Amino acid sequence: MQLERLLQKHGFGTRKACRALVRHERVAVNGAICDDPFAEIDTAGLIFTVDGTDWPYAEFASLVLHKPAGYECSRKPQHHPSVLELLPLPLRERGVQPIGRLDEDTTGLLLITDDGQLNHVLSSAKRKVPKVYLATTKHPVDQEQLDKLLAGVLLNDEPELISAAAAEIAGENLLRLTVTEGKYHQVKRMVAAAGNRVEALHREAVGEFALPADLKPGEWRWLAAVDLQKLGYSP
Repeated sequence: MQLERLLQKHGFGTRKACRALVRHERVAVNGAICDDPFAEIDTAGLIFTVDGTDWPYAEFASLVLHKPAGYECSRKPQHHPSVLELLPLPLRERGVQPIGRLDEDTTGLLLITDDGQLNHVLSSAKRKVPKVYLATTKHPVDQEQLDKLLAGVLLNDEPELISAAAAEIAGENLLRLTVTEGKYHQVKRMVAAAGNRVEALHREAVGEFALPADLKPGEWRWLAAVDLQKLGYSP
């Protein structure tokens, strides 16, 4: 792939802007400065550098972000900053978007991609991908509430009972809940229907992929092949 096209694909601007980056010797390929924007580059295992920052060649940009509170999962936020502002500009320019949405006050695991197939696999209601949440509740969690959540609760505007795939007491005021749907405010509404109230909500896992323990709020990293496997996705 020509270097200028490669840079454009990775969100570094128009072809003209990318040619200028190269000609001003701001781009290195596998550690060596390249000043020819039309150079043919082998993308297999490629690491290129722009202004000293390393970038892996990626056909699709698929990321995990530890979402902090106070951000909206939207490219056009209304009341709070977009969670995409936590990413470098080239990734935003690629057109990445969150897979599903976490509320502004919900924290934890957020997947972001420009891979439409991955987005579809994880968003499809038919696939029932499990999502694990840790809810801090206003009142102590008891077995009666768990029984209601597992048996199914009736939510407003829903024709059928919605049940949790799993529910357990994680502390006096902590509930770990697994759901397979992606309905609006689902966890908060389910907990309310069971007789309690969510004070804080944190997503711990999607499928078999858990939020990396070393990823701090606001930090992100690329998804590795093994991560995609845990999500049940094989590109």
